[in-house]
Amino acid sequence: MTMNHTTRTYACIVAMAYGLAACGGSDAAAPRADRGNTAMPAGGVPEGWKLVWADEFDTDGLPDASRWDYDTDRNQAGWYNNELQYYARDRAENAVVRNGKLVIAARKEQLKSASDWGGQNYTSARLVTRGKASWTYGFFEIRAKLPCGLGTWPAIWMLGTGGVWPDDGEIDIMEQVGSAPSTVLGTIHTKLFNHMNGTQRGDNTQVPDACTAFHNYQLNWTKDRIVIGVDNVNYFQFSNPGSGYGGWPFDKPQYLLLNLAIGGMLGGPVDDKIFPVQMEVEYVRVYQPAP
Repeated sequence: MTMNHTTRTYACIVAMAYGLAACGGSDAAAPRADRGNTAMPAGGVPEGWKLVWADEFDTDGLPDASRWDYDTDRNQAGWYNNELQYYARDRAENAVVRNGKLVIAARKEQLKSASDWGGQNYTSARLVTRGKASWTYGFFEIRAKLPCGLGTWPAIWMLGTGGVWPDDGEIDIMEQVGSAPSTVLGTIHTKLFNHMNGTQRGDNTQVPDACTAFHNYQLNWTKDRIVIGVDNVNYFQFSNPGSGYGGWPFDKPQYLLLNLAIGGMLGGPVDDKIFPVQMEVEYVRVYQPAP
C-alpha cells in the first residue's frame, strides 16, 4: 500500500507486486525475497520477547482513541494510487469494534455531508497509530479475516514517522486484492527499493481461505532483517543491504496502519454488487525483546 501516485499502468503494478515481471523497459523478474545463503528464520514470537502493545478489541463501539487515529488527509484531493474510497473519521458504519473484533467496512455511498468529501462513491476507513504509538524493531502479529470481492484492496502495513515516502520506509505486512483473494503479498519500499522504479522487494504466499477464516499476519523486524509470514510460516525476508538510509531506513520508528481501499492501481475494477464488504481484525499485538 504505497504512499505516492504513480503513472505506471495497473497491469504493470500488479505484475510487479506478484513478482511476475518488472516494469520500466526490462523483462527481468521483479526483485523478491533474499536468495542468498541466509536461512529463513523460524516463525512465531521469538523466545524471551514480551508483549509491549496490543489491542484485543474487547470493548464495543468506536476504535479506542488512545490507540488509534484516522488518516483522512487526502479525502478532498483524492487518495494515492487512484484509489476510489473516502476514508471516514469516527463513523461506526466504517470502523467499529463489535463482538471482540474490529470491523473495517467499505460501502457504496456518497458522503456528501462531509466537509472534506472529494466526490467519492465509496466510503471506508484507514486506522493508524500515528501520534499514538510507533516502534523501532519488534514482532508484530495481526489476526485478521480479509474481504472478498472484485475491487477490494485491504492492507496491514507500516510507515516511517518522518513522513517522507519512500525515503523513510514502508513495510507491507499484508496486502491482498479481491481479484486474487488467495494470494497474500509482503513487500518493503525504501528510497533505493520501491515500486516507482520496479526495484521494490517482496514476495507472496497462498492462503486459500483468507476470506473465510482468520489468519495471523506477522512481521519480525530486527536491526539486521525484516521477515514476513503467515501463521508462523515465513515467506519473505529482506536483509539490511548495508547501503545506508537509502536502502535501510528501518532503524527508526514506524507506525501501523489498517485500511480497506477500493479500486486503484492494485485494487483494479470494482464490482458494485459486493458492498458492503469488510475486513475483520481479532487482535493486534506487538512484542519486543525483554530488557
